Amino acid sequence: MKKPILLVLFACFLMGLSVSEAHAQDTNLWKSLANLTFKKEYDEMLGFKVDVPVFNDDLKAMAGTEITIKGYIIPVEGYKSHTEFVFSAYPYNMCFFCGGAGPETVMEVYSKEAIKYTAEPVTIKGKLELNDSDINRLIYALNEAVLVEGVN
Repeated sequence: MKKPILLVLFACFLMGLSVSEAHAQDTNLWKSLANLTFKKEYDEMLGFKVDVPVFNDDLKAMAGTEITIKGYIIPVEGYKSHTEFVFSAYPYNMCFFCGGAGPETVMEVYSKEAIKYTAEPVTIKGKLELNDSDINRLIYALNEAVLVEGVN
């Protein structure tokens, strides 16, 4: 009788570890994306210096690879399903656009199919793109994104 109980407890322990590991991976991925610097460069079109991201070797190695990341949908056109939206490490009230975080905490998302808006965190995956040249875009983009976990 003790063996089945021990097996169930052990299985629960392993499941708890995998959930903790998944949360740690999500947090560590956003931390990895935040591990960059900026340099000032003069922009001819604007007529003043702008911050340009400088990606370290680890970030450069991630470019073009598929990543899975958890975060919050920041809608750009109403609260409906979207194929293009901003994705944030933080909820809407704390995101970069509200002044609560830096530009490394958000990314553009281009999904294969519409992903329904929710205020709850969702997990998506896609190919990571780095941007250090177009000041009209965010520094990160996720292409060919699909919903992994969340509401849809």
